[in-house]
Amino acid sequence: MSPGADAEAPPDAPLSGCAALVTGASSGIGAATARELARLGAAVAVVARRTERMEELAAGIREHGGSCAVLTADLRDAAQARRAVEEAVGRLTRLDVLVNNAGYVAMGPVEESDPADWERMIGLNLNAVLQMSRSALPHLLRAAEGTRGVADLVNVSSVAGRVVRRNNVVYSATKHAVGAFSEGMRQEVTGRRVRVGLVEPGMTMTEMAAGSGRLAAGDLPQDAWLRAEDIARAITYMITQPPHAAINEIMMRPTAQEH
Repeated sequence: MSPGADAEAPPDAPLSGCAALVTGASSGIGAATARELARLGAAVAVVARRTERMEELAAGIREHGGSCAVLTADLRDAAQARRAVEEAVGRLTRLDVLVNNAGYVAMGPVEESDPADWERMIGLNLNAVLQMSRSALPHLLRAAEGTRGVADLVNVSSVAGRVVRRNNVVYSATKHAVGAFSEGMRQEVTGRRVRVGLVEPGMTMTEMAAGSGRLAAGDLPQDAWLRAEDIARAITYMITQPPHAAINEIMMRPTAQEH
């Protein structure tokens, strides 16, 4: 079925006929979400900087009968972010779902931190979300008028968007901002059948968390962390609700994570 087809999805493929764009999809939560969306029937576009990694992801999706378009962009650049949305719509013919997942973390006390890391976190964790959301909104509003009767924008934040810890304050500030933006945008568009959801993972086994983000885990062993697939299922749980039901926020921690 064409991604532009405005037909009712069969129960075993609830997102058949839908088109989804996932940012930060070269690894981790983004890659897992793209695979899960494709498994549920959506035509998927993925965007990040590491083209080779996304081509491997796309090949796997296609091998299982799915559709995946690869877009390369540095979403910290507003023009590239806007262009990524338009290219995705051009490749998929519509846009029903946007998952803003791309992110970056650099930990350390404020007085010892590199302001260049602050700029990268603000650029990717916050500004990219703003630019992608604004660019995608006209397409989501249009898709919401179709047979499915709804469109979805999901922002991936973090428990750090709720709980501030020392040595992680700039990252936490960006994630608090994403939470505020998500709620405000939800209020603006909910009456027009676009759902805005916020997913806030705790410690999750990804490249980012296993690097500098590892410090936030404290004594929590890595085998107790969440997996990227756990977060992907939370995201698709939001998206596959019936049109009258909106899951606005999911906070998800490892069972053993205290804070």
